[in-house]
Amino acid sequence: MSDTKTRHSAAAGDRATAVFLSHRELLFSVVYNMLGSVSDTEDVLQETWLAWTRRSAGTLGEDIDNPRAYLVRIAANQALARQASISRRRETYIGPWLPEPLATGAPEAADLPQAAQAADVAESALRGESVSMAMLVVLETLTPLERAVFVLHEVFGYPHTETAEILERSPSAIRQLAHRAREHVQARRPRYQADRQLQRQVTERFIAAALGGDLTDLMSLLAPDVTLWTDGGGKANAALRPVSGREKVAKLIGGYAANRLPASVDIRYRQVNGDPSVVVFSDGSPTAVMVVDLDAAGDRISDVYLVTNPDKLSGVAPDEGAEGGR
Repeated sequence: MSDTKTRHSAAAGDRATAVFLSHRELLFSVVYNMLGSVSDTEDVLQETWLAWTRRSAGTLGEDIDNPRAYLVRIAANQALARQASISRRRETYIGPWLPEPLATGAPEAADLPQAAQAADVAESALRGESVSMAMLVVLETLTPLERAVFVLHEVFGYPHTETAEILERSPSAIRQLAHRAREHVQARRPRYQADRQLQRQVTERFIAAALGGDLTDLMSLLAPDVTLWTDGGGKANAALRPVSGREKVAKLIGGYAANRLPASVDIRYRQVNGDPSVVVFSDGSPTAVMVVDLDAAGDRISDVYLVTNPDKLSGVAPDEGAEGGR
């Protein structure tokens, strides 16, 4: 290879890297909302990066008209292809399966190459706008294609025509999928915006009552038909099926706080999947994530999501600025 071609190839590689990194947050958010798994999302992004670099190297510097659309198309279709292996894993999963918790927030711009920083600023907030744990649980009941359409159209605002191009389907098929997905989601989770400050206050009261063994206060915070979802994956203590009813949930949560927490723990309040949540640390490592969902009135807890599977806690690694303390 001549020096000129080598320089052109290196320059094309640098441009490809900068473009990919400038859109990485968008790609992460799209794929994570389609799969509900941080580890699978990272694998899909690696596959997307490899496909992108091969395509960029093949052009020897020729520009792709719309890199953003091209990258989203690769990532979304890679995520759809990965659904089959994810479904097979779920068949042997022990107990309820919950989405992998994700501590939401923007990455440090300094961690990106200078060429990628400006473009990334506009998209870095997308991870902070990931759909809630409760919504991700609902999205698990959709078909993979319905979920992809819902995520692209309802969460990220892609028009049906653009969604059709990304997923390589006809616009009429996409409209039908979007209609079915929207009806399905609204039937299971009517749209309302929880007050984040109230959600944080209720979460703190819930934790205080559980740690203090105050069963009466604990029950006062729970809706009569509250459901507790626990995901230990067979690797940590967890109920093998969802538990419903105020008394049962209060006793289980109280028992978990009294008997299953290590003697010395660090309780931190973090934003997980966009919701004020609780992360339990022991010896500097996360051991549990708890997210509460409020009812439509906003004053009672309708669902409690508790993830203790250690394989699912990498997305809530400790940070220096976290609030906490038991």
